[in-house]
Parts: sequence; structure tokens; C-alpha cells
Amino acid sequence: MADSRRIEHVAAAWLARRDAGPWTDQDQQALDAWRDQDTAHRVALLRLESAWHQAGRLQALAAGLPEGQVPPRHQWSDWVASGAREPAASNGGAIPHAPDLSAVAFAPRRAATRSTGWRRGLAATVVVALTAGLGWGGWQLGGRHQASHASALGEVRELVLADGSHATLSSDSRLEVRFDRGERHVALLRGEAFFDVAPDKGRPFVVEADGHRVVAVGTHYAVRRDAGTLRVVVTEGRVRLEANPGRDGRAAPAALLPAGSLATVGPTGVLVRSVPLAQAQRYLEWRDGFLAFDDVPLAQAADEFNRFNVRRLVLADPEVAGVRIGGNFRWSNLDGFVGLLEQGFPVRAERHPDRIVLHSR
Repeated sequence: MADSRRIEHVAAAWLARRDAGPWTDQDQQALDAWRDQDTAHRVALLRLESAWHQAGRLQALAAGLPEGQVPPRHQWSDWVASGAREPAASNGGAIPHAPDLSAVAFAPRRAATRSTGWRRGLAATVVVALTAGLGWGGWQLGGRHQASHASALGEVRELVLADGSHATLSSDSRLEVRFDRGERHVALLRGEAFFDVAPDKGRPFVVEADGHRVVAVGTHYAVRRDAGTLRVVVTEGRVRLEANPGRDGRAAPAALLPAGSLATVGPTGVLVRSVPLAQAQRYLEWRDGFLAFDDVPLAQAADEFNRFNVRRLVLADPEVAGVRIGGNFRWSNLDGFVGLLEQGFPVRAERHPDRIVLHSR
């Protein structure tokens, strides 16, 4: 999320610069050029402009100062009076002589569980607690452990498994766990899960989903199961992606996935890409309550929001489905996302209790 924070820092400095004045046509042209460089720039500017007006501009004016310190009077005006200007885009958008914004961070907020699913989530928690307790006793006595874990729609759950491994369930996901002396086996029946595997060379950690096995000894990776596709993202260590034998008894060759690997399994086979580690980690920002998009069609972004929300996003026509979007958004703030679309894109929203229909305009 470092790139999105850097973009938001630059956008905040632009707003403070414009508010301090004087603001010339040349300044506006430079801001417009920065905004139009990337969809994420436009989104960050729209989001902060909205917060700027709602919060009285206080937080942006204090950006870069130690916690608890009040910004001196005319801080930004004095900086402007010194003659500082935003450099060209080739300089990467940095702002010389401005207050240091490198340490500014937007504090994460734990995503709230949807009210419509809290009863189901509570019941699942009770069942899982009883199952885990019985399973832990069996593990201690005979080296065997079985448990079921599930998350409700709009819920992210963190689990500690019997071997000390950690698992994080995404929205509306389900695992079946079976450990014995020879293997630690997890069946991903639905949704997505991130695994921080406790090292144990004698007992591989195997996640099985849709006819494939993802095998690790000690590593960090996520497995996502969609209709007809499987995705594996590795952020630390290595895993081995294996296919179960077909009807002829033969299996496709295994793929070794190091950190920074993004593997997609579909009807046409296995596609493995090597990406920068920071990019791989963006696929996992749902754990912190965010969805990260990098110039993707709105149809793809809507599908991601619908994975986490009872209230659905519905696209009314091909034009609105093809709108390109980028940036980081809280998956729990569907109304805020739609509001940004209406402000900065040719999109009109039709709101209903159970859905929001997006039209092109």
C-alpha cells in the first residue's frame, strides 16, 4: 500500500498548496497534468478533496508534523511565499521544501462485520470453538486434528491452527482442516485464505482446492477459489503447485512458485507470472480492509466489492462496465466508492436498499 500512500501524500500537498494561494493558471495546469497521469491520482485527489471540505482541512495542514504538534500559523503560506513550486512529472511528483510527509500514514480501521451476517458468524464461531477444542485434545493424544472454519459475508477472520500456523479467511470462505503425523491438510471449499505456515519439514502443509494441491513447508501465501479458476499468490518462501491425477492416472508437471509469484489455474491450464513483491502484496490488502485496483475495468472492481458486501453493485450497460478505475478503497465503504465514481467519472448511480445500479452518462 506504499504507492497509494505516497500518491495520497502528494495529493494532500497539492490541496494545501492550492488553499494557501496564490494559485495561478500555470499551477492549475500542473495539477491537472499530475491528476491525468494516472487514474489513481484522480481518485486520491477526489477522495482527499471530499475529506478536505468535511474535516475543515485541519489534518492535511498538519501533515508531516510530529503527533500532538499544532502547525504554526501561516505554515503553508510561508512555504508558498518562499517561491516553491511543484516540479515536472518527470521528478516523480516530489515536493521540495514542503513539510516531510514520509511518515504520514492513514490508520487502518478494522472492517466491521455486516449486520446481516452476525448471527450466522456467531453460530459458526461457537461451533468452531467446540470443534477446535475437541480437535486439539485429539492432537495432543494421538497426533490427529480435525476442524472446520468459516467466515460470514463481509467478515475477515484470523485463525491459529493446531500446529501454530496462522490462517486469515476472506469474506464468505470455508476451510476443512485435517492434520496427522504425516501431513497437514487443508481443504479450501470456498473463497480465499492467506496462510502463514509454521515450519515443519517432516509434515508438509497442503492446501487442496479445485483438484490442485499447494504444498509448503514454511511460507506465506494465499489461495483463492473462484468459479472455474484458482489463484495462488506467494509473498514469502516457496510453494509447489500440483494437479491431482486425471482419469488416465497422470498429472501435469508441478510448478515451483517462489516469492513474488502469481499463479492462475483455469480451463486452459496454469499461468505463472513473476511480479515485484510489493505488487504481489497488493492482492492481499483485503486483510487490512482494502481493495487495490490498478487501472482495471469497473466490472472487475464491482465483482470484488460484491465479494464483501450484501448490497450489490450492478452495472447497467457495457459503457459503464468498461470505465477504468485505480486506487485503494475500503471494501466496507461501498457508498464512498460509488460517490467517488459519480464525482470523477461519467457514472450515474441508482440506489436501492439491496443494490446500487451504475449507469453511464
